[in-house]
Amino acid sequence: MKRVEERFLEYVKINTKSDETTRKTPSTKGQLILAEKLCNELKEIGLKDAKISEHGYVYATLEKNCNRDLPVVGFIAHMDTAPDYSGENVNPKIIENYDGGDIK
Repeated sequence: MKRVEERFLEYVKINTKSDETTRKTPSTKGQLILAEKLCNELKEIGLKDAKISEHGYVYATLEKNCNRDLPVVGFIAHMDTAPDYSGENVNPKIIENYDGGDIK
């Protein structure tokens, strides 16, 4: 199984830049590509009801694994990125023991 770090590095390479000129959701193909990737990975880790809505929202349920009566928790996150900067050719780096200086 992939580590969280590996998954994150794959996600950030997908251009999910928003398109402010459109009124549709998702506003770009890259956002749908990320949604499909996330949905497939949720299915791979055992969430059988993972699905993508007509607007590109990803839904899935992780059933509880105990007999206690527990509240439901929801996790919500944006898959798009700000249109102010390019989402092309992103080359993420993992910086261990970051000292607060310039990253080169």
